Amino acid sequence: MDLITKDNYKQSIKSYQPKPKYFINCLKAFLVGGFICLIGQGLTVFYMEMFGFSTKEAGNPTITTLIFIAAILTGFGVYDKIGQFAGAGSAVPVTGFANSITSAALEHRTEGIVLGVSSNMFKLAGSVIVFGTVAAYVVGMIRYTIQTLF
Repeated sequence: MDLITKDNYKQSIKSYQPKPKYFINCLKAFLVGGFICLIGQGLTVFYMEMFGFSTKEAGNPTITTLIFIAAILTGFGVYDKIGQFAGAGSAVPVTGFANSITSAALEHRTEGIVLGVSSNMFKLAGSVIVFGTVAAYVVGMIRYTIQTLF
């Protein structure tokens, strides 16, 4: 009787594991992420043409619209299906962040508006926002130091 070790076990189950489809997964992520960015670019052009915004001014309403669309699609369960298909292609743009906040809020909707939705909405987002703020501060201080020295 052979003694099963960690290495033996890994070797024996290797034949039963599905082979990852790296190329197809990358292609799907690229296409879906690119399509989301294409929609964003279309929204930017729309805001520039309809409201006379500059490229810089059109950025904020574009991001807001993308977040709103992602939140609505998450509420209807559509964005989760997109995420299962595209993987990182739907998680990396700002729409993935909106999806994570909205899905966290929807999980706790039975607990009420204040204690359920409102308090749980920022569980994931809080750490991301804090990290982003701290990282922006550190990078800003590094840039300021470099500009001051040179």
